Amino acid sequence: MNIQPPPGKFAARDRARIAWLALSCCLATIVHAQPAVKTLPQGYPNRPIRVIVGSAPGGGADIIARAVSQHLATRWNRPVIVDNRGGGGGVIALELLAQAAPDGYTLFGGASLIVTATPMKKVKFDTRKTLVPIVQLTTSPYLLLAPPALPAQTVKELIGYARSKPNALSYGSAGVGSVAHLGTELFKYMVGGLDMVHVPYKGFGQALTDLMGGQIQLLFASGLSGTPFVKSGKLKALAVSSLRRLQAFPEVPTIAESGVADFQLENMHGLYAPAGVPSAIVEALNAEAQRFMNSPDMKARLTAEGSEAAPPNTPAEFRNTFVAQVDLWEKFITRSGIKLND
Repeated sequence: MNIQPPPGKFAARDRARIAWLALSCCLATIVHAQPAVKTLPQGYPNRPIRVIVGSAPGGGADIIARAVSQHLATRWNRPVIVDNRGGGGGVIALELLAQAAPDGYTLFGGASLIVTATPMKKVKFDTRKTLVPIVQLTTSPYLLLAPPALPAQTVKELIGYARSKPNALSYGSAGVGSVAHLGTELFKYMVGGLDMVHVPYKGFGQALTDLMGGQIQLLFASGLSGTPFVKSGKLKALAVSSLRRLQAFPEVPTIAESGVADFQLENMHGLYAPAGVPSAIVEALNAEAQRFMNSPDMKARLTAEGSEAAPPNTPAEFRNTFVAQVDLWEKFITRSGIKLND
């Protein structure tokens, strides 16, 4: 049954997941309470902090941003407000962040779509110079999802079906230039080319709804976004995009072991700030966010949802990871000749 949320709102199931995850996170904070690792800079924060999310409510980036924001609000006794600015594959949100004062009161909570903005020439600035990566929060592969009615149960069958029916299959993404978009194009490239239609959305919430309804047939979705629908039987997972199987889905093969050698696509959620933010604020945010993400309860919850907390990382280490990802997609776009407009 295809029930779409009212305009401007998100489905009850997404509200429930967000509320439940936020509650479990708060419990983890209480149970494992301990003094903060870093001393807060004097006077910070003394007013509400805004965390911009470049997608509609309900997706993995939104869920993680809300959970971390709730934790920071509880720890620092200041409002931390999530501001969803979907559209343009995250461009609106990134431009807001780039224009914000570098004072630690405007942050960006996002997934890997942030690493594709510069390679896809979707913003006029170089994200490697304009943004400050604060902390990597999670790392997770994508699930290659399809509706149960799709007559393909494996990656090999999917490739055969797509080749027998050029442009009959549509795949979704969180926008042109998002990692789900480029990841599907990478998949098509590595199997020797497939003709499929790209349908960009403002976020994964509506894409998942249309996938369940059969309006699109494929979607690379993060574990946080897709796991509940796979476990409920509303969608099926053909494969996972990492080089190893997920603990949450040990029966689902990787794309690499399904015949597409060396295919790997991983999603990472993180916090970012405008360039110029004081290093003391960056260090404080890094320490507090990692402390929360690596609490036993949160790590267990992430594993169950097909994701995991990122390994301990400093701002410098996260910056190296971020820059490497931007460089990788630049090279792929140049080599493959993928169209920058879809």
